[in-house]
Amino acid sequence: MNRKTFVSSLVAAGAVIPSLASDLKEESDVPGIVPHYLKEGDTIGITSPAGYITEKEIQPAILQIESWGLKVKSGSTIGKRDHTFGGTDAERIADFQQLLDDKNIKAILCARGGYGFVRIIDQLDFSKMKTQPKWMIGFSDITVLHAHLNRNFGIASIHSKMCNSFPDDWSKAEPIQVETILSIRDALKGVQMKYAAPANEHNKAGVAEGTLVGGNLKTLESLAGSKSDLRTTNKILFVEDTGEYLYSIDRMFWNLKRTGKLDHLAGLIIGGFKIKASEDVAEEFGKNLFEIVMEKIPDCTYPVCFDFPVGHQKNNFALKCGVQHKLQVTNSGTTLTELR
Repeated sequence: MNRKTFVSSLVAAGAVIPSLASDLKEESDVPGIVPHYLKEGDTIGITSPAGYITEKEIQPAILQIESWGLKVKSGSTIGKRDHTFGGTDAERIADFQQLLDDKNIKAILCARGGYGFVRIIDQLDFSKMKTQPKWMIGFSDITVLHAHLNRNFGIASIHSKMCNSFPDDWSKAEPIQVETILSIRDALKGVQMKYAAPANEHNKAGVAEGTLVGGNLKTLESLAGSKSDLRTTNKILFVEDTGEYLYSIDRMFWNLKRTGKLDHLAGLIIGGFKIKASEDVAEEFGKNLFEIVMEKIPDCTYPVCFDFPVGHQKNNFALKCGVQHKLQVTNSGTTLTELR
């Protein structure tokens, strides 16, 4: 008797045991909610829910956001510091909650990543987001927030650069800096997003449609089994990371495989991976990133692409998590298009 038949027989008998009932509940998904796009005069709140940042350091971001016709409200954690954090846990909770509850704030931009969101995520009350959803913006450690919103509320969010990536002098910024920062503006204002990536010999061709989810791989690994653990079935998953040894990256992909997150994907996107060199040549891992990934999914039927412009790198474009996309991987390159 297969699992579905077995469970059905138990349901008919009125005897679904708790663990199986829990499994069935886990297989369901939360309906997608896309916050209203921003219009001229709307306000973005800036807060430091992870690492600390100074008021001076966020000024380039404020000036640029205001040039988009938007207003900015700086949270109380900007300029605060508790060791590596942007204030104590209590201060960061209070600041983020205040911005969440303020109906005049239409989006929240996390000032920087680092570490710290996982320490406060369970103390935040997102209940008002169900009726007054707003865009949450950031990446790296902010992956905790993206995953939590998707798993529990189905609310879309924006994976992108943060305040510490805005150039000090816009007129002297590299074209790629300008493009990536303006992609945040476009995402917030409702522009249909479409990105391209070059061909890679390790890509697996195909076409897929699904909700886009993902973020920093190490952070996703740390969320396994928690209330923020990401569901990936029938979704397009993107991952990126920085400063990790190859053996550590291998371990993270084994985590994705062993937790079933690679089994029923619609598509897989591999973004930037800044690999940390081994300190001892004799201890080299022996597999590169491409081998590490494809070893885990040798028989997959979904498209896979490498070198996508997302991650801890200059070409880190804004992606709308929790929104339907179409992934096309061909011999000539990759495109990811937001669906409407």
